[in-house]
Amino acid sequence: MRLKPFRTFSKMIWGRYLLTTGIQFCRWRASCHVKRHYSFLPDDVKSLRTVVNPDISKIRNIGIMAHIDAGKTTTTERMLYYSGYTRALGDVDDGDTVTDFMAQERERGITIQSAAVTFDWKSHRINLIDTPGHVDFTLEVERALRVLDGAVAVFDASAGVEAQTLTVWRQADKHHVPCVCFLNKMDKPAANLDFSIESIRKKLKANPVLLQIPIGSGKNFTGLVDLLTNQKMIWRMKSTGDDGRVFETKPLGQSDNPELLQEAKQARAALIEQVADLDDEFAELLLTDFGDNFDAVPSIKLQEAVRRVTLARKGVPVLCGSSLRNKGVQPLLDAITAYLPAPSERHHDLVRWYKDDLCALAFKVLHDKQRGPLVFLRIYSGTMKSQTAVHNINRNNTERMSRLLVPFADQYVEIPSLTAGNIALTVGLKQTVTGDTIVSSKASAEAAARRAQNEGGKEKKRGEQASLVLSGVEVPEPVFFCSIEPPTLAKQADLEKALNCLQREDPSLKVTVDPDSGQTILCGMGELHIDIIHDRIRREYGIETHLGPLQVAYRETILQHVSTTDTLDRTVGERRHVVTVDLAISPVADISTGSSCDFSFKEEVEGQLSPEVKEAVENGVQSSYLQGPLLGYPVQGVSTLIQNVGMEPGTSPAMVSACVSRCMLKAMRQAGGQVLEPVMSLEVTVGEEHLSSVLGDLAQRRGAVRDIQSRHDNKVLIAIVPLAEMMGYSTILRTLTSGNATFSLELDTYEAMNPQDQSTLLKRVAGLV
Repeated sequence: MRLKPFRTFSKMIWGRYLLTTGIQFCRWRASCHVKRHYSFLPDDVKSLRTVVNPDISKIRNIGIMAHIDAGKTTTTERMLYYSGYTRALGDVDDGDTVTDFMAQERERGITIQSAAVTFDWKSHRINLIDTPGHVDFTLEVERALRVLDGAVAVFDASAGVEAQTLTVWRQADKHHVPCVCFLNKMDKPAANLDFSIESIRKKLKANPVLLQIPIGSGKNFTGLVDLLTNQKMIWRMKSTGDDGRVFETKPLGQSDNPELLQEAKQARAALIEQVADLDDEFAELLLTDFGDNFDAVPSIKLQEAVRRVTLARKGVPVLCGSSLRNKGVQPLLDAITAYLPAPSERHHDLVRWYKDDLCALAFKVLHDKQRGPLVFLRIYSGTMKSQTAVHNINRNNTERMSRLLVPFADQYVEIPSLTAGNIALTVGLKQTVTGDTIVSSKASAEAAARRAQNEGGKEKKRGEQASLVLSGVEVPEPVFFCSIEPPTLAKQADLEKALNCLQREDPSLKVTVDPDSGQTILCGMGELHIDIIHDRIRREYGIETHLGPLQVAYRETILQHVSTTDTLDRTVGERRHVVTVDLAISPVADISTGSSCDFSFKEEVEGQLSPEVKEAVENGVQSSYLQGPLLGYPVQGVSTLIQNVGMEPGTSPAMVSACVSRCMLKAMRQAGGQVLEPVMSLEVTVGEEHLSSVLGDLAQRRGAVRDIQSRHDNKVLIAIVPLAEMMGYSTILRTLTSGNATFSLELDTYEAMNPQDQSTLLKRVAGLV
């Protein structure tokens, strides 16, 4: 019975392969020798096993990342079409794309959640994830980049590096992900290659390695010159419905435009010089074998050097094209396979300790009405098989995986097994959440721990297994919250179930219960984020909920150093609990988004306390950080030192936690509270005629202008504005500019609120204003 799905998949793949091969042969007969056609599968497929589980060196796990509306999803659609995965070109405006399959995505024309799709290009398997560009869904980018080996950064060639581009680029940098840049929309009248290259160099602090130059500009953009091979690629669109599958490739010759020849010669010379500066092996080759004529260096040697530079993250290859006009996507696919790393070329220290045993990371969870929770796993070592039990190190439990699937956006193909380097979708893991490490068994984790210790691996005090957990996904703190209520009390249980499912899917969504009012509080990353969650509850779970007014998630901190002591004396039944705690709290100099609260024990005190008491003290401190002394907002930028913990025999750890919490609250009140408000980095692109109106509006919103730049016929206004002042800004901006402006927001930092605004906030919360 287990082989039935595999045989079905086998017939489907071979049928598709034979059909595609036949179509390719017919098209080849009809085309001249200078035209190329890319097929679904390579011509040298030896067996179905290579289709299901290709060699790890032929796998590319990549993500598409960019600022909103740069063309990520359109580029993905073209990749799927040219690879043979789809038979028609999807369009974002028409709402028929493969990766934007949610109703909200198709209605709004934006990507909300990352979607994985697997396809083949020539002899390579590409596992691609299309990520959102909106800042409200930045966690989707974060958890995708955590498990990917390479990324394609898409840019609007008329705008260069935009606000959200900086964010996703920093996320890729954090995970050391090699990137390829694609300058999209070269057909726009304002497209500017030099401007885009310079913005990558200045804003991203990257080293762009230009591999192509465009032929023509704006509506006259017809093709590209490949600087490595000195060949030009021309797309001759005979009609508006031409799909761009076939294009001409031929060497540059004397009959070509002299300006183009000169530009290509200079660009290739600059490319060779730049790569030689970045790669010592290539520089040595030039000096020893091609010292008299650098232009004679073989293209294959130059390509190998560019690959080394990319993998070492010393430079980023830059290509260009127009995805919407079906130009330049096939060379981009070639660049993905040529320059981005295979899974075996990415070094993960933990993998060598597991050897051939299974080690995988859960990076995403979806809820399917028929199948239940679907868990996305990146397999780092070993082989994953369906109908087997796996061990979750983080949860310390064992679960049975009933089915194993290969993801194709919202469609899945069941397979019996999947090897290292692939992205799998599993059914049956009901306890696994984002960031969990999955191994074949508890015994294999213990064996890996022993190998790590023998190799001098870093030991941790909390046990051997803790050192073998793959680093999970960092979840940003929410900046907005509001109450959510079901239509009737009878629907309360259904709402709680829906929110639990949504929280498991989206860790950036936080749900709490107000201890005073008993209301359910929804915390999210922005207005759009909460609006999408509200819409999903209505559509997917059939609950017409009511949202309270949207509020900003402020933070609190303290103003001065304070030492204090508190004693708790309680008798519960016949047992008396007595605890005395002595602690000191101090403000941290940096109260920005990166600062957090910490605590430590005085050295002589730490050695006297048992592990249970230490844990109780930590729980007490951490719970105190959740509610500040002024308004009950979470505290940040506070350092706590435990100076002494004294207790009588028989005192329970729960009483220790309670005493620490009470002492912490007392200390924070004595230290004086300060409200911190989230301040956003705002970038507005607007015509010069509307600039003064936008500036006047920002002044009323307590905004501070950092810079005003020129971008073609528009002005780019860069400012910082308190988040509380940005409610409904999109509507106001449309009114001020007649709809001729765009903006993006990103959390910049947390700043101390000025005394007047803080006083107003305190009165408002108290119901006095």
